[in-house]
Amino acid sequence: MMVPVVRHGVLMIQYIMHGRGSSTKDFIVRPFEKLRKKMIHHGGTIVPQLRPPQKAEFTDEELLSAAMSDVQEIKEFRALSLTQRQKKMAPGREKKDPDREALSVLCEIAEGRMSINLPDTQEYVEWTNPDYHGDLTQQMHEGHFSIQAFLDLHGYTVAEAEAQTEIFLKDSLARGLRCVKIIHGRGLRSIQGPQLKGAVVKKLSGRYRKFIMAYVTARQCDGGLGALYVLLRKK
Repeated sequence: MMVPVVRHGVLMIQYIMHGRGSSTKDFIVRPFEKLRKKMIHHGGTIVPQLRPPQKAEFTDEELLSAAMSDVQEIKEFRALSLTQRQKKMAPGREKKDPDREALSVLCEIAEGRMSINLPDTQEYVEWTNPDYHGDLTQQMHEGHFSIQAFLDLHGYTVAEAEAQTEIFLKDSLARGLRCVKIIHGRGLRSIQGPQLKGAVVKKLSGRYRKFIMAYVTARQCDGGLGALYVLLRKK
């Protein structure tokens, strides 16, 4: 039988054997022996292990202030003006009036705020000989060919204009000219329209067609819708 006994502050376990030749045996249990030795080794005292200090909680304002502590102010930025960007308004769903838009465009053209796109007009003329490749009319408008001679038909009748055009073409071909200009006017004062222009185009499309590489309405600076560039073949 096991019986715990405390003697002189020491826990002892006593075994009592019953029966024949019964005896008692003491077993000493010292659970704090290691602790006692450590206290002796450290001078009789044991320093208790302290808990690590808990991290203090900061507010957002305190964290921002700590992060901005070494930031320096640039005083020159105070003089900059702050302009708010205008909000873009969504396009309206109102139906556009084509007549009003056309009138607005004409007003801008008359006031010089918008240039006329000549190919978009009904008076624009363009022709290229099918025997030649490449955009010759575009090259003529870009100034790749300089004007070497011109004929002004203002004040002539239709018959006189046809005769003068034929003389001019013969002379230009004989001289070996490449690019010439014929000013025929727009015929705005004529009730029947641009008669001289029609006579010139008819002459260019007739017997002189094989001698012509291309012809096109001139640029605005060279007479615009009232003149034609003519590109002649080489001999």
